[in-house]
Amino acid sequence: MTNLFNWIRKWVLRLLIFFFASTLLAVVAYRYVPVYLTPLMIIRCFEQKQAGEPLTLHHRWVSLSEMSPSMPVAVMASEDQLFLQHHGFDFDAIGIAAKRNQEGGKQFGASTISQQTAKNVFLWPSRSWVRKGLEVYFTCLIELIWGKERIMEVYLNSIEMGPGIYGVGAVAEYHFDKLPRDLTRSNCALIAATLPNPRRFSSLHPSSYMYKRQRWIERQMRNLPAFEMKKEKKTKKNN
Repeated sequence: MTNLFNWIRKWVLRLLIFFFASTLLAVVAYRYVPVYLTPLMIIRCFEQKQAGEPLTLHHRWVSLSEMSPSMPVAVMASEDQLFLQHHGFDFDAIGIAAKRNQEGGKQFGASTISQQTAKNVFLWPSRSWVRKGLEVYFTCLIELIWGKERIMEVYLNSIEMGPGIYGVGAVAEYHFDKLPRDLTRSNCALIAATLPNPRRFSSLHPSSYMYKRQRWIERQMRNLPAFEMKKEKKTKKNN
């Protein structure tokens, strides 16, 4: 019995070491390497095949400098207005969402852009406690290793923005027939307006509700800092 216990303990320890080493290496690698494929993209392809639909996956990596400066501001206005201030988690929003969820009815989320990026790149979509725990772990890692600019860059390249469309490069091409840098402020706000549910809300065929949400996002954008200006200021300071 003692030998069996020691054997189990040894293999559990090895698995834990392998898990932490491999995940740390993956996070470090994605600090520099473009993310061309995510678990969600693969899952969506399987869903399309099961439904008898043609496989559709539009994705093109675009650096942050090649995007419209309004795009990061638009998603912050829509998804996470404290993105530049928090360290991965908005605890006030989490508390409010938890209170609302206890009351029943529609479930509310409080995921930050950092949490969404961790989920999109390393995990799978679900509401299980295991996945949430791993999301916290990966969020802490990318906040520590990547920093805000890289998190935003990966987020804007990996987020689902329509059926079979992932990232700013693809949505700019297939919904607006533009290069990412040529997206207007209104275009960016309309894209950001889809993010609560990009498979239901479309920036290609927006509804009246979408236009209403677009206008709200544009108003919120006035109160947020320009993400690219922040980068340029920091670069000049270093020089």
